[in-house]
This record gives sequence, structure tokens and C-alpha cells, in this order.
Amino acid sequence: MPVTEINHYNLRASRAIMHQLKDFYCNIVGLKDGPRPGFSSYGFWLYIGNNDVLHLAEYRGEGTPLTNVLTTFDHVSFSCIDMPAMEAHLQANHISYTTRQIPLIKVQQINFKDPVGNGIELNFAMVDA
Repeated sequence: MPVTEINHYNLRASRAIMHQLKDFYCNIVGLKDGPRPGFSSYGFWLYIGNNDVLHLAEYRGEGTPLTNVLTTFDHVSFSCIDMPAMEAHLQANHISYTTRQIPLIKVQQINFKDPVGNGIELNFAMVDA
């Protein structure tokens, strides 16, 4: 019974913050809003191609979920293409980011935060010189 792939990850937030997250992940990261089954809760499913990878669900508990706090969650990582275009896109949208190269695994990365502080890592294949 081995694990074969990641299915999705879920973020819970108030409706207002959920809309900010949806806009950010669609307009900045490049995910696409897509079909979501008719659950009784309010939310969105965001896709890469035909795969739903991020579920946004409305928090309906007591109080407000904490954001920007120290937890064990560090970041989510996506494989990408065209690093220069992504950097230009982030700059045009005033998104602060860092880059790094990891020659050992032939990857270049862009790292930044979503509107509530969750880490996002974009991996690009390192181009041979």
C-alpha cells in the first residue's frame, strides 16, 4: 500500500481571506479555479491541468483561524517552467521573493509567501550552461 503521489492540500480561512488566497494562487502562482463537488461548505478547488491540488474551504469554527504563526507547515512546492517570466510576473505584482540554486539536484527555486504567510516554492529545472 505505498503512497503514489500527493493528491491535494487544504487551506481553511474566513470567506474574505479565502477569496484573497484564491485570487493570489490563481493570479500570482498560476493555478486555475475549477469544478468543486457540491459540498455544503463554501470553498474552491484550484487546479494544475486536470488535477485539483489546492482546496480552499471556509472555516466555520469558533473564533478566527490564526495566520502568520509558527507551525510545522513550512511551504508547498510546485514544479514550473520559465523562471525569467515568473520573476518578471512577481516583480510586476510587487511580490517579494528570493531565489536560490541547488546544483546537486539541478534545480533553481523562487520562494515567497502567500497573503497569510504560507511558504511557496517554485522549482525550475536548471539550464545547463
